[in-house]
Amino acid sequence: MRRLNPKYIRIAVIVAVSLIVVLLISGYIAFSKREAILQHEIVKAKALAKKKYNLDLQIGSAHFTGLTTVTCTDIVIVPENRDSLLNIKHFDVSIKLFPLLFGNVKLANVDLLNGHLNLTDIKGVKNFDFLFKKKADTTQTHTKVDLSELSNNLIRQVLYKIPDNLLVNNFLISFKNDSTQLKLLTQTARIDGGRLTSTIKLNDTVATWHLSGTMHPSEKQIDIKLYADNGKVEVPFISKRFNAKVNFDNITIKLNNVKHSSGETRIETYCSAHNLLINQPGLAANDIVIPDGSVEANFYVGPNYISLDSSSVIHLKKLSAHPFIKYTLNPTKIYELKVSTGWQNAQDLFDSFPNGMFESLSGIKVAGKLNYSANFFLNKSQPDSLQVDSRMDKSADFKIIAYGKTDLSKLNRPFLYTPYEKDKPMPSHMIGPSNPDYTPLEDISPYLRNAVMTAEDPTFYKNHGFVEKAIRQSIITDIKKHQFKRGGSTISMQLVKNSFLTRKKTLSRKIEEILIVWLIENNNIMTKDRMLEVYFNIIEWGPGIYGIAEAARYYFGKTPAELNLGESIYLASIVPHPKTGLYAFLPDGSLRPGLENYFNSLGRMMMGKGFVQADSSSYGFYTVRLKESLRRRVAPVDSAAASRILNSPVDDEIDSAIPVIDEPVVEKKPNFFQRLFGKKDTTAQKTDQMLKDEQEQRINAIDPTGKTGKEIRQEKRAIKDDIKAKRKALKEQGKL
Repeated sequence: MRRLNPKYIRIAVIVAVSLIVVLLISGYIAFSKREAILQHEIVKAKALAKKKYNLDLQIGSAHFTGLTTVTCTDIVIVPENRDSLLNIKHFDVSIKLFPLLFGNVKLANVDLLNGHLNLTDIKGVKNFDFLFKKKADTTQTHTKVDLSELSNNLIRQVLYKIPDNLLVNNFLISFKNDSTQLKLLTQTARIDGGRLTSTIKLNDTVATWHLSGTMHPSEKQIDIKLYADNGKVEVPFISKRFNAKVNFDNITIKLNNVKHSSGETRIETYCSAHNLLINQPGLAANDIVIPDGSVEANFYVGPNYISLDSSSVIHLKKLSAHPFIKYTLNPTKIYELKVSTGWQNAQDLFDSFPNGMFESLSGIKVAGKLNYSANFFLNKSQPDSLQVDSRMDKSADFKIIAYGKTDLSKLNRPFLYTPYEKDKPMPSHMIGPSNPDYTPLEDISPYLRNAVMTAEDPTFYKNHGFVEKAIRQSIITDIKKHQFKRGGSTISMQLVKNSFLTRKKTLSRKIEEILIVWLIENNNIMTKDRMLEVYFNIIEWGPGIYGIAEAARYYFGKTPAELNLGESIYLASIVPHPKTGLYAFLPDGSLRPGLENYFNSLGRMMMGKGFVQADSSSYGFYTVRLKESLRRRVAPVDSAAASRILNSPVDDEIDSAIPVIDEPVVEKKPNFFQRLFGKKDTTAQKTDQMLKDEQEQRINAIDPTGKTGKEIRQEKRAIKDDIKAKRKALKEQGKL
C-alpha cells in the first residue's frame, strides 16, 4: 500500500485548521454582533414592507434568547388605509445551523402565542389586496421560467418552513366580507418529534376540528388527517362562493416523496375521503355521496409542463381507474387527457357509482366485464386538430340480468308519458294504440322522417347512439366561440333524455344519459324503428304540443301521413326549439324569407342521401302555409327579433318566448233588451283579463339564474311595455 506524502498531510492539516479558525472567528464576530445585525435586518424589513406593499410593520421588541433563537413580542402589520391584518403577542423562532451554512433557512422550533390574522373584504375594500398587486412593467426581457426548478424550489422552501417542533396557542384566523364571517381559532397545535396534534374551533361553537398525523418535512413526508368532533367537517365559504355544499367524515392527505432529476420534479401524493358529500346544482339534482374514495396522484413537473402521470390511480368503492392529464404551457398550450379502467367486473362498475348520481340505474344487475377508455388531445392554436375518443367495451358474456329503478325496456310497450316544463309535470298521455293521436312509424310521412333524421341524426340507423364526428365538431365549435353552444345529441340521446330523465341540466344527468344510451344501443333493448316511432310521438313540437299527430294538426290541419316536403322541413327546423314555432311565420301564414336558406341547405342534404329530387323552388319553402285559424296567433315581432329567437341554439336557452294571444272573438250584436238596459262588454273584459294573465305568467316565468337584480327588472319592464303596446293596438281596433 502506497503511503501518503507527509508534505501533503501537513498541507491538508494546515488548510483544515485555517478553515476552522476562520469559522470560529466569523462565528465569534457574528455572535458578538448578532443583536446589531438583527436590529439592522428588522429596519430593512420595515422599510421594504412600506415601500413595496404599503404595510406598516411594528415589532414591540426583538432579541436573541439563545444561540439561534429570536424572541419577538407585539408584532403588528397594518396595510395603509386598511384594517389591521396581523397581530401576534409572542413569537419565538430558532433555525438550524448546518443548513444555514449552505444558505438554507430551516426552522427548528417555533412558538406562537395569542395571534390574530384578520382578513376583511368590506364594500370591495380588502386589507390583503397587496398580495395580488402586479409588479410594475419593465422593459427588461425575462427568460422563461423552468417549472420543474420552480416547483422543486417552492416545495423545498415550504417544507423548510415547517419546524421540527411547533407550539401554537390561541391563534385566530378570521375572514369577513359584506355577507359572510368566518373564524378559525387554533386553540392548540403542536408538532413534537414529528407528531402533529391540534384543536381548531370553527365560528366559536359551530364545530371542533382536529388535524393529526405525522410531519417529517426533512424527509419530504407528511401524513395528516382532518376530522371533527361528533359530526362532519363542513367546508365553510363554499356555499356562498360556489353555490355548493361540501362535507365529509374525515379526509387524509399525504406527501410521500419529492424527487428532482433530469429536468423533472416528481411529487408523490395520496388523498382519501370518507363519506364525502357534494351538493351543487350544476353537478346533480341531489346530494352526491362517496362513501370511500381515494387518489394516488403522482405529479410530474417539467420545464414547460405539468402532468398527472398514468401511474396514478383513482379508487371509488370497487372501481379503479388510471388517469393521465398533461398541460403544456409553451410554446403553445396543449391539453391532454387519458383515462383507462382496464377490464373490470361490470357489476363492480355499477355498484361504484356515487350515491345520488344515476338514480335511474340504481339497483341494476349485470354480468360480464367492461373496459372504459377515453382520449382527449387539444392544441389550443389548432382547434380543428382536436382528437376525441371515448368508448366502453364489453366482454362477450356481458348481459343485463335485471333492471334497476327504471325499466329500460318500457319503451317497447305502451307506457304513460309525462312531459315536464320547468321541472313541473304536464298532463300525462299514453304512448300506444289506445291513444287516438298515437302514430305508428309507417303512418308518418317519409318526407318528415327523412327531414328530421337528416337534421338531427343523419347516421341514426348506422350509429350506436353516439357520433364521434358530431361530438368532436361540437367541442371545436364551443372552443372557437368560448362558450357552450353546440350540442352533439343523437336521436337516441334525445329519446333517452325525454323518456327517462329530468330536464335539469346537470353533469350527472348528461353522464346518465350517455350510460343509458350505451346500454340500450349495445344490448339490443330496442330496435331503431321502435326508437324512431316513440321519438316522433313524445317530443315537443310547440308550446304544449306533444307528438307528431298533434303537431301536424296544430300547424297545418293535416295528419302526419299528409305532410308534404316543405311542411316536413319546417317541422324538422323547430325540433331544437319547438316553443318558437310560430315565429317562423308571417301574419298571412307564409314563412319568413330568412328561413329559405335553411330549406335549401337541408333539402340539398336530403337530396344527397337520395331522399328527394333536386328542387329549384327551395324544396317546398313556398308551399308552406300555416292553417288559417292559427294565423291570428302569429306574434307581431320584427324580422330581427324573430331571427334571434329562431336561431337560438336550443329551446332551453331561450329566456322566454314572447307569448301570443288569440284574437278576440267578434261580439254578436246586442238584442233589443240588451240595447235598452245596456250590456256589459264581456269580450273586452275577457281580453283585458287575458292581457293581465299573460303579463303575470311571463313575469313569473322569468328565470333569475345568473342574472342581476337590474337585469330582472329590465326584463319585467320590457314585458310590461309589450303588454301595454298590445293593449293600445287592441284599443285602436275597438276591441278594448
